[in-house]
Amino acid sequence: MGELRQLLDFTSSIAAEFLESLPQRPVLPALDVDELRRALGGPLPEETTSPIEVIAELARAADPGIAGMPSGRWFGFVLGGSLPAALAADWLTSAWDQNAGLFAPAPAAAIVEEVAGEWMRELFGLPDGVSFGFVTGCQMAHVTCLAAARHHVLAAHDWDVERDGLFGAPRISVVTGAQRHVTIDRALRFLGFGAAAVDVIPADEQGRIVPEALRSALEQTDGPTIICVQAGEVNTGAFDALDEAADAAAQHGAWLHVDAAFGIWAAAEPSLRHLLTGVERADSWAADAHKWLNVPYDSGLAFCRHPDAHRKAMGAQAAYLIQAEEHGPRDQLDWNPEFSRRARGFPVYAALRSLGRSGVAKLVEQGCAHARRFGEELALLPGCEVLNDVVLNQVLFRFGSDEETEAVLAAVQASGEAWMSGTIWQGRRAIRISVSNWSTTDDDVSRTLAAFAAAVP
Repeated sequence: MGELRQLLDFTSSIAAEFLESLPQRPVLPALDVDELRRALGGPLPEETTSPIEVIAELARAADPGIAGMPSGRWFGFVLGGSLPAALAADWLTSAWDQNAGLFAPAPAAAIVEEVAGEWMRELFGLPDGVSFGFVTGCQMAHVTCLAAARHHVLAAHDWDVERDGLFGAPRISVVTGAQRHVTIDRALRFLGFGAAAVDVIPADEQGRIVPEALRSALEQTDGPTIICVQAGEVNTGAFDALDEAADAAAQHGAWLHVDAAFGIWAAAEPSLRHLLTGVERADSWAADAHKWLNVPYDSGLAFCRHPDAHRKAMGAQAAYLIQAEEHGPRDQLDWNPEFSRRARGFPVYAALRSLGRSGVAKLVEQGCAHARRFGEELALLPGCEVLNDVVLNQVLFRFGSDEETEAVLAAVQASGEAWMSGTIWQGRRAIRISVSNWSTTDDDVSRTLAAFAAAVP
């Protein structure tokens, strides 16, 4: 045990040094892929190596390929960092090494998910009694929610999809917007719907579905129907008209699913809650905790208004499992696609316990304030056009031509001062800044703006 403590102390020191280096470290360093492969590769070792030597060599060899994703100047892909309490809880999660599929062998892991799930339900303003599952990310949250939706809409047409499958089942129509996230399509593919089942309706200039087009599409369907809307478009941060979508779903007996990967956290901030008007009327919600809540990967969240459909779509029974009684503590495997998995509820619990309601609200408003500043000051740069209404944490902009936009983005990325991704918006190249890291400061924003100013011809 003395050697183990020495190893963990040594590893902790490496981790702390990395985090302390972030203000000076290039956010994405220049990379020699061949050198990285040589440093980490080679034939499978024949002999054993001491753990402390393995960790030292791994840290040294991997360092040139480690991005500064926890940095306050990482603005790509709507990624958060890791709050101190969440990071520490994640280390404990690995040390405790609980298999969080069942209550019986890992009761603390199960109960902490019950508590954290209920805290988030309350924070988001979702109805009492919704079920929830902790999954790897929003991709699997969509799979979980849409599996429940599949069960529910087919059961309403006297079809048991878990027993009889999809062959011969009533055709399900899926209505969704042109600017939906690709994880929706991928989840539908995993679930056997097929692209032909998807009715794509137009989106406006901010990426929001056109409500009239939604109503028109629903008038053309008369069988099982699922509607997918979003709270927080990935480029603009715009919110679909959730209340109108809920009205349409109710009128046509459709299931309403909300892709709320990062946008649902706006519910914590009173000044932003109006963006989510009607969200509580949906049937399912998919979100990420490793985005705006700033917990380590992987941490997705699936919520469902219909626990019976949720459990029937996800649950599993086996003679060798020690499963909880129906009305006793929850077995996590009944609510997500996995059996064995990390006890990912611990970091979520720690983040929520650390921040409290007011801290989550401050975290969200801080990111939005930084985004507003980006939008205002980028618009002053020569040739820069901000393309979106900065309603949340996303800023979308471009320069005079695609070539200039790409050159400016490449220069900022190469500078190491900040990193953000490019995208295509309405047929042209654009740049998107996503602010969701708890550690982003005014100075981080200033450094990034200076990098853009230096990159503009």
